[in-house]
Amino acid sequence: MAAGAGKCFLVTGPPLKLKIMHAGSGQNNSNNEGVGKPQSIKSQFKGSGFLHCPESYRWPTVGRYKVDVASFEAIALPELQVRADTDLFVIDEVGKMELFSSSFFPAVLRILESNIPVLASIPAPKPGRDIPAVARLRNHPGATIFTLSPGNRDSLKDNIYYQLTDAVSKH
Repeated sequence: MAAGAGKCFLVTGPPLKLKIMHAGSGQNNSNNEGVGKPQSIKSQFKGSGFLHCPESYRWPTVGRYKVDVASFEAIALPELQVRADTDLFVIDEVGKMELFSSSFFPAVLRILESNIPVLASIPAPKPGRDIPAVARLRNHPGATIFTLSPGNRDSLKDNIYYQLTDAVSKH
């Protein structure tokens, strides 16, 4: 059995459109503006120049989003160090944006080769356009893949929880 085999849990599926509540307003966000982010966080950056600093014009893009690789690495890479006192790694997400960092994927591979369980989200493959690094994770020996959909996400929650707690208890 490969190192770390059976301790890699990957969650994938199509992007789920969610309705969120505006923080403090009690109103549904029907136009999906800011979906997935609390309104209070989004408003902190509005008009601050945060997204329009001179350096941002050189940052790589994914769709309409820019990726500040240096800031990402400063925050993420120290947290991805394999340490004896770590029981579980949770990585949200291993996708195009994160892979602009040349150090990110090697750090993820070091985690997979350790005996520490990992729960990571990965994008669903698109026909003919799978991301090679994500495909490598998906094909990792012992990886368990959970494909979520609006119809099964609630029922899979307990299954994921029990498999994770079992893996952590054996760590």
